Amino acid sequence: MSNNKKIIIFDDDEDILSICNYILAEQGWQVHTFTDCNSIAEKVSDIMPAVILMDNWIPDAGGIIATQTLKKTDALKDIPVIYFSANSDIQLLANHAGAETYLAKPFDLDELERVINRVI
Repeated sequence: MSNNKKIIIFDDDEDILSICNYILAEQGWQVHTFTDCNSIAEKVSDIMPAVILMDNWIPDAGGIIATQTLKKTDALKDIPVIYFSANSDIQLLANHAGAETYLAKPFDLDELERVINRVI
């Protein structure tokens, strides 16, 4: 793995952000969290993470539009996006958004780690 152990999590659920932040920080990640996806290209450009976790129901635009915005931005399009949601159509949503993969909520922490390691 590269030295870039930065990850961004976009989710409006503070509990999920808190749990993921704790677990990933324990594994040496520098975790950045946002509860909305406003100015997403600027937020991601400022950090340039190795990977992004994107919730489907993130204010204001939503995860699909946020992910598509990143994938249309040359400097950001190669950053892997893991789409995560409790929606039963998660695979379809992730494909529509252009995400590399997805993680269904609720997920166990081993699964979170596996999915991250698979995309980087």
